[in-house]
Amino acid sequence: MRKTALLLMLITIFSKIFGFARDITLSYFYGASNISDAYLISITIPMVIFSFIGTGISTGYIPMYSKIESNNGVEDANRYTNNLVNILIVICTVIIILGFLFTNQIVKVFASGFEAETLTLAVQFTKISLLGIYFTGLIYIFNGFLQLKGDYTITALVGFPMNFFIILSIFISSKANILVLSIGSVIAIASQLLLVLPFAYKKGYRYKFILNIKDEYIKTMAYIALPIIIGVSVNQINILVDRTLASQIATGGISALNYANRLNGFVQGIFVLSIVTVMYPMISKMVAENNMTGLKKSLAEAISSVNLLVLPATVGAMIFAEPVVRLLFGRGAFDVQAISMTSYALFFYSIGMIGFGLREVLSRAFYSLQDTKTPMINAAIAMVMNIILNIILSKFLGIGGLALATSISAIFCTVLLFISLRKKIGPFGMKHITISFIKVLCASLVMGLIAKISYNILLNYIGANLSLLTSIGIGAIVYFIIIYFMKIEEVDIIVIALKKKLKRSTANT
Repeated sequence: MRKTALLLMLITIFSKIFGFARDITLSYFYGASNISDAYLISITIPMVIFSFIGTGISTGYIPMYSKIESNNGVEDANRYTNNLVNILIVICTVIIILGFLFTNQIVKVFASGFEAETLTLAVQFTKISLLGIYFTGLIYIFNGFLQLKGDYTITALVGFPMNFFIILSIFISSKANILVLSIGSVIAIASQLLLVLPFAYKKGYRYKFILNIKDEYIKTMAYIALPIIIGVSVNQINILVDRTLASQIATGGISALNYANRLNGFVQGIFVLSIVTVMYPMISKMVAENNMTGLKKSLAEAISSVNLLVLPATVGAMIFAEPVVRLLFGRGAFDVQAISMTSYALFFYSIGMIGFGLREVLSRAFYSLQDTKTPMINAAIAMVMNIILNIILSKFLGIGGLALATSISAIFCTVLLFISLRKKIGPFGMKHITISFIKVLCASLVMGLIAKISYNILLNYIGANLSLLTSIGIGAIVYFIIIYFMKIEEVDIIVIALKKKLKRSTANT
Protein backbone atom coordinates (compact mmCIF):
# COMPACT_ATOMS: atom_id res chain seq x y z
CA MET A 1 0.00 0.00 0.00
CA ARG A 2 2.81 2.41 0.90
CA LYS A 3 4.59 2.16 -2.47
CA THR A 4 1.41 2.77 -4.48
CA ALA A 5 0.37 5.60 -2.14
CA LEU A 6 3.82 7.19 -2.51
CA LEU A 7 3.63 7.01 -6.31
CA LEU A 8 0.15 8.53 -6.25
CA MET A 9 1.43 11.22 -3.90
CA LEU A 10 4.20 12.20 -6.33
CA ILE A 11 1.81 12.30 -9.30
CA THR A 12 -0.73 14.25 -7.24
CA ILE A 13 1.91 16.78 -6.18
CA PHE A 14 2.66 17.60 -9.82
CA SER A 15 -1.05 17.57 -10.68
CA LYS A 16 -1.87 19.92 -7.79
CA ILE A 17 0.99 22.24 -8.75
CA PHE A 18 -0.53 22.35 -12.24
CA GLY A 19 -3.89 22.98 -10.55
CA PHE A 20 -2.35 25.90 -8.70
CA ALA A 21 -1.12 27.26 -12.01
CA ARG A 22 -4.77 27.20 -13.12
CA ASP A 23 -5.93 29.09 -10.01
CA ILE A 24 -3.04 31.55 -10.28
CA THR A 25 -3.96 32.18 -13.94
CA LEU A 26 -7.58 32.84 -12.97
CA SER A 27 -6.53 35.14 -10.12
CA TYR A 28 -4.06 36.98 -12.40
CA PHE A 29 -6.61 37.78 -15.12
CA TYR A 30 -9.79 38.14 -13.02
CA GLY A 31 -8.68 38.52 -9.36
CA ALA A 32 -11.47 38.25 -6.78
CA SER A 33 -14.11 40.00 -8.89
CA ASN A 34 -17.72 39.63 -10.05
CA ILE A 35 -16.48 37.72 -13.15
CA SER A 36 -14.50 35.19 -11.10
CA ASP A 37 -17.45 34.89 -8.69
CA ALA A 38 -19.87 34.19 -11.57
CA TYR A 39 -17.48 31.68 -13.16
CA LEU A 40 -16.83 29.80 -9.90
CA ILE A 41 -20.53 29.58 -9.12
CA SER A 42 -21.19 28.24 -12.64
CA ILE A 43 -18.76 25.36 -12.14
CA THR A 44 -19.90 24.81 -8.54
CA ILE A 45 -23.55 24.31 -9.56
CA PRO A 46 -23.03 21.18 -11.74
CA MET A 47 -20.61 19.84 -9.13
CA VAL A 48 -23.14 20.26 -6.33
CA ILE A 49 -26.08 18.99 -8.40
CA PHE A 50 -24.29 15.89 -9.60
CA SER A 51 -21.31 15.09 -7.40
CA PHE A 52 -23.44 13.54 -4.66
CA ILE A 53 -24.89 11.11 -7.26
CA GLY A 54 -21.45 10.48 -8.75
CA THR A 55 -19.80 9.89 -5.39
CA GLY A 56 -22.60 7.56 -4.33
CA ILE A 57 -22.31 5.58 -7.55
CA SER A 58 -18.52 5.31 -7.51
CA THR A 59 -18.45 4.34 -3.83
CA GLY A 60 -21.17 1.73 -4.28
CA TYR A 61 -19.74 0.53 -7.61
CA ILE A 62 -16.37 -0.72 -6.28
CA PRO A 63 -17.62 -3.23 -3.66
CA MET A 64 -20.52 -4.34 -5.94
CA TYR A 65 -18.23 -5.00 -8.93
CA SER A 66 -15.83 -6.97 -6.66
CA LYS A 67 -18.73 -9.08 -5.40
CA ILE A 68 -20.12 -9.81 -8.90
CA GLU A 69 -16.67 -10.62 -10.32
CA SER A 70 -15.94 -12.94 -7.38
CA ASN A 71 -19.30 -14.76 -7.55
CA ASN A 72 -20.24 -14.67 -11.26
CA GLY A 73 -17.11 -13.76 -13.21
CA VAL A 74 -15.79 -10.82 -15.24
CA GLU A 75 -18.46 -10.99 -17.97
CA ASP A 76 -21.31 -10.36 -15.53
CA ALA A 77 -19.31 -7.61 -13.80
CA ASN A 78 -18.76 -5.85 -17.14
CA ARG A 79 -22.44 -6.26 -18.04
CA TYR A 80 -23.29 -4.57 -14.74
CA THR A 81 -20.84 -1.75 -15.58
CA ASN A 82 -22.47 -1.14 -18.99
CA ASN A 83 -25.93 -1.10 -17.47
CA LEU A 84 -24.75 1.46 -14.92
CA VAL A 85 -23.13 3.60 -17.65
CA ASN A 86 -26.37 3.77 -19.66
CA ILE A 87 -28.56 4.46 -16.62
CA LEU A 88 -26.19 7.27 -15.67
CA ILE A 89 -26.43 8.82 -19.16
CA VAL A 90 -30.24 8.88 -18.81
CA ILE A 91 -29.99 10.48 -15.34
CA CYS A 92 -27.53 13.11 -16.65
CA THR A 93 -29.85 13.98 -19.54
CA VAL A 94 -32.77 14.59 -17.16
CA ILE A 95 -30.59 16.74 -14.87
CA ILE A 96 -29.30 18.85 -17.79
CA ILE A 97 -32.81 19.46 -19.19
CA LEU A 98 -34.08 20.57 -15.76
CA GLY A 99 -30.95 22.70 -15.32
CA PHE A 100 -31.58 24.46 -18.63
CA LEU A 101 -35.22 25.13 -17.78
CA PHE A 102 -34.52 26.59 -14.32
CA THR A 103 -31.01 28.07 -14.66
CA ASN A 104 -31.97 31.51 -13.39
CA GLN A 105 -33.67 30.17 -10.28
CA ILE A 106 -30.83 27.73 -9.56
CA VAL A 107 -28.19 30.48 -9.74
CA LYS A 108 -30.24 32.65 -7.35
CA VAL A 109 -30.37 29.75 -4.88
CA PHE A 110 -26.59 29.28 -5.06
CA ALA A 111 -25.69 32.98 -4.96
CA SER A 112 -28.55 35.05 -3.60
CA GLY A 113 -26.28 38.10 -3.48
CA PHE A 114 -25.79 38.20 -7.28
CA GLU A 115 -27.51 41.04 -9.13
CA ALA A 116 -27.62 42.63 -12.59
CA GLU A 117 -24.51 41.90 -14.70
CA THR A 118 -23.08 39.30 -12.29
CA LEU A 119 -26.35 37.34 -12.27
CA THR A 120 -26.67 37.44 -16.09
CA LEU A 121 -23.09 36.28 -16.51
CA ALA A 122 -23.50 33.47 -13.97
CA VAL A 123 -26.64 32.21 -15.79
CA GLN A 124 -24.82 32.21 -19.17
CA PHE A 125 -21.82 30.41 -17.70
CA THR A 126 -24.01 27.83 -15.94
CA LYS A 127 -25.98 26.87 -19.07
CA ILE A 128 -22.70 25.94 -20.74
CA SER A 129 -21.05 24.24 -17.77
CA LEU A 130 -24.09 21.98 -17.16
CA LEU A 131 -23.07 19.95 -20.24
CA GLY A 132 -19.98 18.78 -18.37
CA ILE A 133 -22.20 16.59 -16.17
CA TYR A 134 -22.22 13.88 -18.88
CA PHE A 135 -18.45 13.49 -18.74
CA THR A 136 -18.21 13.85 -14.95
CA GLY A 137 -20.63 10.98 -14.39
CA LEU A 138 -18.77 8.57 -16.67
CA ILE A 139 -15.40 9.50 -15.17
CA TYR A 140 -16.65 8.38 -11.74
CA ILE A 141 -17.41 4.90 -13.09
CA PHE A 142 -14.28 4.40 -15.17
CA ASN A 143 -11.99 5.67 -12.42
CA GLY A 144 -13.52 3.07 -10.13
CA PHE A 145 -13.11 0.39 -12.83
CA LEU A 146 -9.40 1.15 -13.27
CA GLN A 147 -8.79 1.19 -9.50
CA LEU A 148 -10.42 -2.23 -9.25
CA LYS A 149 -8.02 -3.46 -11.92
CA GLY A 150 -5.07 -2.10 -9.93
CA ASP A 151 -4.38 0.91 -12.19
CA TYR A 152 -4.17 3.94 -9.89
CA THR A 153 -1.73 5.92 -12.04
CA ILE A 154 -4.08 6.91 -14.88
CA THR A 155 -6.82 8.01 -12.48
CA ALA A 156 -4.25 10.26 -10.78
CA LEU A 157 -3.14 11.74 -14.13
CA VAL A 158 -6.57 13.01 -15.23
CA GLY A 159 -5.92 16.40 -13.64
CA PHE A 160 -3.18 17.26 -16.16
CA PRO A 161 -5.27 17.57 -19.37
CA MET A 162 -8.11 19.18 -17.40
CA ASN A 163 -5.89 21.90 -15.95
CA PHE A 164 -4.20 22.50 -19.32
CA PHE A 165 -7.51 23.24 -21.08
CA ILE A 166 -8.79 25.41 -18.22
CA ILE A 167 -5.61 27.52 -18.22
CA LEU A 168 -5.86 27.85 -22.00
CA SER A 169 -9.52 28.90 -21.82
CA ILE A 170 -8.79 31.52 -19.12
CA PHE A 171 -6.06 33.05 -21.29
CA ILE A 172 -8.17 33.02 -24.50
CA SER A 173 -11.25 34.42 -22.69
CA SER A 174 -9.22 37.42 -21.50
CA LYS A 175 -8.36 38.22 -25.14
CA ALA A 176 -11.62 37.16 -26.82
CA ASN A 177 -15.13 36.22 -25.58
CA ILE A 178 -15.67 35.82 -21.83
CA LEU A 179 -17.89 32.75 -22.47
CA VAL A 180 -14.77 30.82 -23.50
CA LEU A 181 -14.21 30.42 -19.74
CA SER A 182 -17.18 28.04 -19.44
CA ILE A 183 -16.68 26.34 -22.80
CA GLY A 184 -13.10 25.58 -21.74
CA SER A 185 -14.26 24.01 -18.46
CA VAL A 186 -16.53 21.56 -20.36
CA ILE A 187 -13.73 20.66 -22.80
CA ALA A 188 -11.43 20.17 -19.80
CA ILE A 189 -13.81 17.65 -18.18
CA ALA A 190 -14.26 15.83 -21.51
CA SER A 191 -10.47 15.51 -21.84
CA GLN A 192 -10.39 13.53 -18.58
CA LEU A 193 -12.81 10.95 -20.00
CA LEU A 194 -10.83 10.74 -23.25
CA LEU A 195 -7.70 9.93 -21.23
CA VAL A 196 -9.36 7.26 -19.06
CA LEU A 197 -11.40 5.38 -21.71
CA PRO A 198 -8.52 3.77 -23.72
CA PHE A 199 -7.01 2.38 -20.52
CA ALA A 200 -10.38 1.01 -19.41
CA TYR A 201 -10.57 -0.82 -22.76
CA LYS A 202 -7.04 -2.11 -22.26
CA LYS A 203 -8.14 -3.55 -18.90
CA GLY A 204 -10.98 -5.46 -20.58
CA TYR A 205 -13.94 -3.06 -20.63
CA ARG A 206 -16.18 -3.28 -23.75
CA TYR A 207 -19.21 -1.08 -24.25
CA LYS A 208 -22.58 -2.72 -24.94
CA PHE A 209 -25.99 -1.10 -24.88
CA ILE A 210 -27.71 -2.59 -21.84
CA LEU A 211 -30.42 -0.68 -20.02
CA ASN A 212 -32.23 -2.47 -17.22
CA ILE A 213 -33.22 -0.36 -14.22
CA LYS A 214 -34.79 -3.42 -12.57
CA ASP A 215 -31.47 -5.28 -12.48
CA GLU A 216 -30.87 -6.76 -8.99
CA TYR A 217 -27.25 -5.54 -8.89
CA ILE A 218 -28.35 -1.99 -9.67
CA LYS A 219 -31.00 -2.16 -6.95
CA THR A 220 -28.47 -3.45 -4.41
CA MET A 221 -25.95 -0.79 -5.40
CA ALA A 222 -28.63 1.89 -5.16
CA TYR A 223 -29.43 0.65 -1.66
CA ILE A 224 -25.73 0.94 -0.72
CA ALA A 225 -25.32 4.27 -2.53
CA LEU A 226 -28.47 6.04 -1.29
CA PRO A 227 -27.15 6.91 2.20
CA ILE A 228 -23.85 8.01 0.58
CA ILE A 229 -25.80 10.23 -1.82
CA ILE A 230 -27.70 11.77 1.10
CA GLY A 231 -24.47 12.16 3.09
CA VAL A 232 -22.61 13.83 0.23
CA SER A 233 -25.61 16.02 -0.60
CA VAL A 234 -25.38 17.23 2.99
CA ASN A 235 -21.80 18.33 2.31
CA GLN A 236 -22.93 20.06 -0.87
CA ILE A 237 -25.62 21.92 1.11
CA ASN A 238 -22.75 23.20 3.27
CA ILE A 239 -21.02 24.50 0.13
CA LEU A 240 -24.29 26.08 -1.00
CA VAL A 241 -24.77 27.88 2.33
CA ASP A 242 -21.10 29.03 2.34
CA ARG A 243 -21.32 30.44 -1.19
CA THR A 244 -24.68 32.12 -0.61
CA LEU A 245 -23.51 33.87 2.56
CA ALA A 246 -20.18 34.77 0.93
CA SER A 247 -22.01 36.43 -1.99
CA GLN A 248 -23.79 38.63 0.57
CA ILE A 249 -20.72 39.50 2.66
CA ALA A 250 -18.45 40.96 -0.04
CA THR A 251 -17.83 41.17 -3.79
CA GLY A 252 -15.14 38.58 -4.43
CA GLY A 253 -16.11 36.69 -1.27
CA ILE A 254 -16.92 33.51 -3.22
CA SER A 255 -13.58 33.73 -5.01
CA ALA A 256 -11.67 34.28 -1.75
CA LEU A 257 -13.32 31.21 -0.19
CA ASN A 258 -12.60 29.22 -3.34
CA TYR A 259 -8.89 30.11 -3.46
CA ALA A 260 -8.48 29.37 0.25
CA ASN A 261 -10.34 26.09 -0.12
CA ARG A 262 -8.10 25.15 -3.07
CA LEU A 263 -5.04 25.55 -0.86
CA ASN A 264 -6.68 23.41 1.80
CA GLY A 265 -7.62 20.91 -0.93
CA PHE A 266 -3.99 20.80 -2.07
CA VAL A 267 -3.01 19.17 1.22
CA GLN A 268 -6.02 16.83 1.14
CA GLY A 269 -5.36 15.87 -2.47
CA ILE A 270 -1.68 15.11 -2.03
CA PHE A 271 -1.67 13.33 1.31
CA VAL A 272 -5.17 12.14 2.17
CA LEU A 273 -6.70 11.12 -1.16
CA SER A 274 -3.52 9.29 -2.19
CA ILE A 275 -3.77 7.14 0.94
CA VAL A 276 -7.56 6.69 0.74
CA THR A 277 -7.53 5.78 -2.97
CA VAL A 278 -5.21 2.84 -2.29
CA MET A 279 -6.79 1.89 1.05
CA TYR A 280 -10.44 1.64 -0.01
CA PRO A 281 -10.30 -1.22 -2.58
CA MET A 282 -7.85 -3.02 -0.27
CA ILE A 283 -10.01 -2.93 2.86
CA SER A 284 -13.13 -3.73 0.77
CA LYS A 285 -11.46 -7.01 -0.21
CA MET A 286 -10.46 -7.64 3.43
CA VAL A 287 -14.09 -7.26 4.50
CA ALA A 288 -15.20 -9.62 1.71
CA GLU A 289 -12.65 -12.17 3.05
CA ASN A 290 -13.71 -11.47 6.67
CA ASN A 291 -10.16 -10.35 7.48
CA MET A 292 -10.98 -7.92 10.33
CA THR A 293 -7.43 -8.01 11.72
CA GLY A 294 -6.07 -6.80 8.40
CA LEU A 295 -8.79 -4.15 8.18
CA LYS A 296 -7.96 -2.74 11.62
CA LYS A 297 -4.22 -2.74 10.90
CA SER A 298 -4.65 -0.99 7.52
CA LEU A 299 -7.05 1.53 9.06
CA ALA A 300 -4.73 2.41 11.97
CA GLU A 301 -1.82 2.72 9.52
CA ALA A 302 -3.82 5.07 7.27
CA ILE A 303 -4.95 7.26 10.21
CA SER A 304 -1.40 7.60 11.57
CA SER A 305 -0.07 8.36 8.08
CA VAL A 306 -2.64 11.15 7.63
CA ASN A 307 -1.69 12.62 11.03
CA LEU A 308 2.00 12.44 10.14
CA LEU A 309 1.49 14.42 6.92
CA VAL A 310 -1.46 16.72 7.62
CA LEU A 311 -0.62 18.08 11.10
CA PRO A 312 2.60 19.85 10.03
CA ALA A 313 0.77 21.21 6.97
CA THR A 314 -1.95 22.56 9.28
CA VAL A 315 0.53 24.41 11.50
CA GLY A 316 2.43 25.72 8.47
CA ALA A 317 -0.73 26.99 6.75
CA MET A 318 -1.91 28.79 9.89
CA ILE A 319 1.44 30.49 10.49
CA PHE A 320 2.12 31.44 6.87
CA ALA A 321 -1.43 31.98 5.53
CA GLU A 322 -0.84 35.53 4.32
CA PRO A 323 2.70 35.07 2.85
CA VAL A 324 1.59 31.86 1.05
CA VAL A 325 -1.45 33.55 -0.52
CA ARG A 326 0.68 36.52 -1.59
CA LEU A 327 3.32 34.22 -3.10
CA LEU A 328 0.81 32.15 -5.07
CA PHE A 329 -1.84 34.67 -6.08
CA GLY A 330 -0.52 38.18 -5.35
CA ARG A 331 -0.17 39.50 -8.89
CA GLY A 332 -2.24 40.90 -11.76
CA ALA A 333 -5.86 41.62 -10.81
CA PHE A 334 -5.45 39.90 -7.41
CA ASP A 335 -5.15 43.02 -5.24
CA VAL A 336 -4.37 43.64 -1.54
CA GLN A 337 -8.01 43.19 -0.51
CA ALA A 338 -8.20 39.82 -2.30
CA ILE A 339 -4.98 38.70 -0.56
CA SER A 340 -6.37 39.77 2.82
CA MET A 341 -9.73 37.98 2.36
CA THR A 342 -8.18 34.78 1.01
CA SER A 343 -5.47 34.48 3.68
CA TYR A 344 -8.07 35.20 6.38
CA ALA A 345 -10.23 32.33 5.09
CA LEU A 346 -7.20 30.03 4.70
CA PHE A 347 -6.20 30.50 8.35
CA PHE A 348 -9.60 29.28 9.55
CA TYR A 349 -9.88 26.49 6.96
CA SER A 350 -6.48 25.21 8.15
CA ILE A 351 -7.88 24.51 11.63
CA GLY A 352 -10.07 21.79 10.14
CA MET A 353 -7.46 20.16 7.87
CA ILE A 354 -6.99 17.13 10.13
CA GLY A 355 -10.76 16.79 10.50
CA PHE A 356 -11.27 16.79 6.71
CA GLY A 357 -8.48 14.23 6.27
CA LEU A 358 -9.48 11.73 8.94
CA ARG A 359 -13.14 11.97 7.97
CA GLU A 360 -12.25 10.66 4.49
CA VAL A 361 -10.38 7.69 5.96
CA LEU A 362 -13.07 6.78 8.50
CA SER A 363 -15.94 7.14 6.00
CA ARG A 364 -14.21 4.68 3.65
CA ALA A 365 -13.92 2.21 6.53
CA PHE A 366 -17.70 2.33 7.00
CA TYR A 367 -18.32 2.06 3.24
CA SER A 368 -16.09 -1.04 3.02
CA LEU A 369 -18.26 -2.59 5.77
CA GLN A 370 -21.31 -1.67 3.61
CA ASP A 371 -22.49 0.64 6.39
CA THR A 372 -23.34 3.85 4.60
CA LYS A 373 -25.97 5.03 7.09
CA THR A 374 -23.56 5.96 9.90
CA PRO A 375 -21.48 8.45 7.83
CA MET A 376 -24.75 9.84 6.45
CA ILE A 377 -26.22 10.48 9.92
CA ASN A 378 -22.96 11.99 11.17
CA ALA A 379 -22.72 14.23 8.10
CA ALA A 380 -26.29 15.42 8.66
CA ILE A 381 -25.49 16.34 12.27
CA ALA A 382 -22.34 18.16 11.12
CA MET A 383 -24.36 20.00 8.43
CA VAL A 384 -26.85 21.37 10.94
CA MET A 385 -23.95 22.44 13.15
CA ASN A 386 -22.16 24.06 10.19
CA ILE A 387 -25.20 26.07 9.09
CA ILE A 388 -25.87 27.36 12.62
CA LEU A 389 -22.18 28.28 13.08
CA ASN A 390 -22.08 29.87 9.60
CA ILE A 391 -24.87 32.26 10.49
CA ILE A 392 -23.40 33.10 13.92
CA LEU A 393 -19.68 33.29 13.11
CA SER A 394 -20.06 35.14 9.77
CA LYS A 395 -21.59 38.06 11.71
CA PHE A 396 -18.42 38.39 13.80
CA LEU A 397 -15.67 37.11 11.49
CA GLY A 398 -17.12 37.64 8.00
CA ILE A 399 -15.54 35.32 5.39
CA GLY A 400 -13.31 33.83 8.10
CA GLY A 401 -16.40 32.84 10.08
CA LEU A 402 -17.66 30.71 7.18
CA ALA A 403 -14.32 28.90 6.99
CA LEU A 404 -14.15 28.41 10.78
CA ALA A 405 -17.69 26.97 10.84
CA THR A 406 -16.69 24.44 8.17
CA SER A 407 -13.58 23.46 10.16
CA ILE A 408 -15.41 23.03 13.49
CA SER A 409 -18.15 20.91 11.91
CA ALA A 410 -15.56 18.72 10.12
CA ILE A 411 -13.70 18.03 13.39
CA PHE A 412 -16.96 17.35 15.21
CA CYS A 413 -18.07 14.91 12.49
CA THR A 414 -14.71 13.11 12.65
CA VAL A 415 -14.97 12.62 16.43
CA LEU A 416 -18.45 11.11 15.94
CA LEU A 417 -17.11 8.75 13.28
CA PHE A 418 -14.29 7.58 15.59
CA ILE A 419 -16.80 6.78 18.35
CA SER A 420 -19.17 4.98 15.94
CA LEU A 421 -16.40 2.92 14.32
CA ARG A 422 -15.01 1.87 17.71
CA LYS A 423 -18.48 0.58 18.65
CA LYS A 424 -18.83 -1.23 15.31
CA ILE A 425 -15.51 -3.08 14.94
CA GLY A 426 -14.05 -2.92 18.44
CA PRO A 427 -10.55 -1.66 19.33
CA PHE A 428 -8.40 -0.69 16.35
CA GLY A 429 -5.33 0.75 18.07
CA MET A 430 -6.65 4.07 19.38
CA LYS A 431 -4.02 4.18 22.14
CA HIS A 432 -1.22 3.87 19.60
CA ILE A 433 -2.94 6.38 17.26
CA THR A 434 -3.36 8.91 20.11
CA ILE A 435 0.28 8.64 21.27
CA SER A 436 1.46 9.02 17.66
CA PHE A 437 -0.88 12.03 17.21
CA ILE A 438 0.52 13.81 20.30
CA LYS A 439 4.12 13.20 19.18
CA VAL A 440 3.42 14.51 15.67
CA LEU A 441 1.54 17.53 17.03
CA CYS A 442 4.47 18.45 19.33
CA ALA A 443 6.92 18.06 16.44
CA SER A 444 4.68 20.21 14.22
CA LEU A 445 4.43 23.01 16.81
CA VAL A 446 8.23 23.10 17.28
CA MET A 447 8.61 23.10 13.49
CA GLY A 448 6.16 25.99 13.18
CA LEU A 449 7.93 28.05 15.86
CA ILE A 450 11.37 27.60 14.27
CA ALA A 451 10.02 28.28 10.77
CA LYS A 452 8.32 31.50 11.93
CA ILE A 453 11.46 32.74 13.74
CA SER A 454 13.54 31.92 10.64
CA TYR A 455 11.08 33.83 8.43
CA ASN A 456 11.20 36.96 10.61
CA ILE A 457 15.02 36.93 10.66
CA LEU A 458 15.37 36.27 6.92
CA LEU A 459 13.02 39.15 6.06
CA ASN A 460 15.77 41.55 7.15
CA TYR A 461 18.16 40.18 4.54
CA ILE A 462 16.21 38.77 1.58
CA GLY A 463 12.81 39.23 -0.12
CA ALA A 464 9.51 37.99 1.36
CA ASN A 465 8.99 35.14 -1.12
CA LEU A 466 12.52 33.77 -0.78
CA SER A 467 12.28 34.12 3.02
CA LEU A 468 9.04 32.13 2.97
CA LEU A 469 10.42 29.29 0.83
CA THR A 470 13.65 29.09 2.86
CA SER A 471 11.83 29.07 6.21
CA ILE A 472 9.46 26.35 4.96
CA GLY A 473 12.51 24.31 3.95
CA ILE A 474 14.09 24.85 7.38
CA GLY A 475 10.82 23.88 9.08
CA ALA A 476 10.54 20.68 7.02
CA ILE A 477 14.10 19.61 7.93
CA VAL A 478 13.48 20.34 11.62
CA TYR A 479 10.21 18.37 11.52
CA PHE A 480 11.77 15.27 9.94
CA ILE A 481 14.69 15.33 12.39
CA ILE A 482 12.33 15.54 15.38
CA ILE A 483 9.97 12.75 14.24
CA TYR A 484 12.97 10.55 13.38
CA PHE A 485 14.06 10.59 17.04
CA MET A 486 10.52 10.29 18.43
CA LYS A 487 10.26 6.57 17.62
CA ILE A 488 7.02 6.81 15.65
CA GLU A 489 6.27 3.39 14.12
CA GLU A 490 5.19 4.69 10.69
CA VAL A 491 8.36 6.79 10.41
CA ASP A 492 10.56 3.85 11.48
CA ILE A 493 8.98 1.65 8.77
CA ILE A 494 9.62 4.30 6.10
CA VAL A 495 13.25 4.79 7.29
CA ILE A 496 13.92 1.02 7.23
CA ALA A 497 12.44 0.76 3.72
CA LEU A 498 14.62 3.66 2.50
CA LYS A 499 17.74 2.11 4.04
CA LYS A 500 17.02 -1.19 2.28
CA LYS A 501 16.62 0.60 -1.04
CA LEU A 502 19.87 2.49 -0.56
CA LYS A 503 21.70 -0.77 0.25
CA ARG A 504 20.30 -2.40 -2.89
CA SER A 505 21.27 0.52 -5.13
CA THR A 506 24.77 0.59 -3.57
CA ALA A 507 25.14 -3.18 -4.08
CA ASN A 508 24.05 -2.88 -7.73
CA THR A 509 26.66 -0.18 -8.43
